[in-house]
Amino acid sequence: MYQKLISFLVAVFLLYANQIHAEIAVDSFPVPKTGPKQLFYLQRTTNSNTIICDLNTDANGQVIKDNPVHVYWIRYDEGGEKKELSYIQQTFAYGMKHESLPNGVFKLHFVSYKKQVFYLKRSPKDNQYKMYFVLNNKEFVLQKLFVRIDGGTFWVPNVIYMEILGKDEYSGTPFSYKFKP
Repeated sequence: MYQKLISFLVAVFLLYANQIHAEIAVDSFPVPKTGPKQLFYLQRTTNSNTIICDLNTDANGQVIKDNPVHVYWIRYDEGGEKKELSYIQQTFAYGMKHESLPNGVFKLHFVSYKKQVFYLKRSPKDNQYKMYFVLNNKEFVLQKLFVRIDGGTFWVPNVIYMEILGKDEYSGTPFSYKFKP
């Protein structure tokens, strides 16, 4: 009887400790250095490794129309090493599909979540390429995506919520949109 009670208490403690760890970890995740091509980054509660999405250009600075966004890891758990996505990650999780629209605009989404689309286009404010998301008919510049995961499997993680963080391009006002996918 005591063995079952102890097992139950340990299980509750571990569950509670994992929830605390996930919440603390989010606050302590490193913020990647912003480079001239960085569009946005994605972090998840599973670890501090970060997905970076950069503008993909050729030697002349022109957007590569076949692959406008270069997606790769900063592996903070491995000393901050830059690493390309594996084939499986590119094909089933973090790779981006795109569609070319008129006037040099690209409509994009992650291969793992087609419902949330983004638009890569030149900013009317400074003529630089930026990634935008639209909410309530208003555009925001995308800066960060955050995914809260609690268990599940490699192929089917239990996503508690996703949060899109950005800003109003003209006022600079930060914006956050949290939703259950």
